[in-house]
Amino acid sequence: MDAKKKITAPLIYAVSIAAIGSLQFGYNTGVINAPEKIIQRFFNRTLSERSGEVISSELLTSLWSLSVAIFSVGGMIGSFSVSLFVNRFGRRNSMLLVNTLAFAGGTLMAFSKMAKSVEMLIIGRFVIGLFCGLCTGFVPMYISEVSPTSLRGAFGTLNQLGIVVGILVAQIFGLKEIMGTETLWPLLLGFTVLPAVLQCVALLFCPESPRFLLINKMEEEKAQAVLQKLRGTQDVSQDILEMKEESAKMSQERKATVPELFRSPNYRQAIIIAIMLQLSQQLSGINAVFYYSTGIFERAGITQPVYATIGAGVVNTVFTVVSLFLVERAGRRTLHLVGLGGMAVCALLMTIALALKDVVEWIRYISIVATFGFVALFEIGPGPIPWFIVAELFSQGPRPAAMAVAGCSNWTSNFLVGMLFPYAEKLCGSYVFLIFLVFLVIFFVFTFFKVPETKGRTFEDISRGFEGRASPTSPVEKNPMVELNSIQPDKEVA
Repeated sequence: MDAKKKITAPLIYAVSIAAIGSLQFGYNTGVINAPEKIIQRFFNRTLSERSGEVISSELLTSLWSLSVAIFSVGGMIGSFSVSLFVNRFGRRNSMLLVNTLAFAGGTLMAFSKMAKSVEMLIIGRFVIGLFCGLCTGFVPMYISEVSPTSLRGAFGTLNQLGIVVGILVAQIFGLKEIMGTETLWPLLLGFTVLPAVLQCVALLFCPESPRFLLINKMEEEKAQAVLQKLRGTQDVSQDILEMKEESAKMSQERKATVPELFRSPNYRQAIIIAIMLQLSQQLSGINAVFYYSTGIFERAGITQPVYATIGAGVVNTVFTVVSLFLVERAGRRTLHLVGLGGMAVCALLMTIALALKDVVEWIRYISIVATFGFVALFEIGPGPIPWFIVAELFSQGPRPAAMAVAGCSNWTSNFLVGMLFPYAEKLCGSYVFLIFLVFLVIFFVFTFFKVPETKGRTFEDISRGFEGRASPTSPVEKNPMVELNSIQPDKEVA
């Protein structure tokens, strides 16, 4: 097998252990939903005993909303702090270090019932949010930097696979037959400590990012040794040469701070694309579909809709695996377009089905098919691609700041959708999906005209396209976006 496409055991090990951080994000996103009523009863009982008065339903609802929303607030802060860690401690060591937050958050939540403390649960959710926000920057960055160019997209999809598997595990563990009970719900929330322990031990045997070692630390010998281990070959000269070129370019540039990303014409177009791709994930309506799925399945006559929702989680996982195999064949841009276009069609079908559910009996089955189709198409494109393509759009210098901005955009839009969707649903009813249909069309048009294909291209080559300079495989074009989209991937690139 060509060394440039060789999948080695050390490479699989490194990206798999990093993806535990994504699994943690998915698990802690989904874990709070199943025991909702049980935790609300805990809030009611605890606060009533403390105050000696009956707690109002308004206060109870506010506390529950805070418990859910505080996770996203922590995520926003954590994601925006990514560059503070990765430039100082390195990619691997940052992942190792922030697991202390997982220990702290998980412990607070696990012992909140025993301590009869609502505050411990809420603070624990905030701390876990910080941890997950940092992970959404660390994991895709580390995976993209240790992976060979020809496999970067496939391995980048493992980040999303970790997230959906985490959500699915949380849904299953949250069943009444497992941990979704009055007695065991603290263990359900505190379970996040176990993957943190596993990752901490396993990360000790993972290499640091070779790009960080060579470009940031100037430790060429260490970087070469890591590359030889990851690639399974002694000849890593092409990787080293590419990193040295990137390092030389980085030394001539000003330090890429967050404001600089928006001020510099070299970065501005790329950061706008990065933000729009993150928004296309959260504003696609995927959270609304999961919100509506139980009702859709109930109307279709399914007696246990919770299992149908878990079925949607299985579809989530299966199609993320499908994306893993397609992304290096079809390309990032193509899959993102297919995902957005297909989701727009499914959103239209769901709107029609929900509007006619009381008029046409058989149309409820259309709504089930459309729901599963929507979820499947999300995992083909808008689910996995925005996370890792951001790391591809930027060279080593601006990458940490760009990941911070993109991650914060994702978490902020997630928070806003969570807060505003109930009001939109109340106002629009079943027609709420038309809002997401409009967003999907806008993101489809933006992706078609502005997002470049990054498949098979080196980081330096991609960033050169945004600067409008000539690529080695293409003449100079007036429009750097046209230049990037017109270049065919060079099969000899390392």
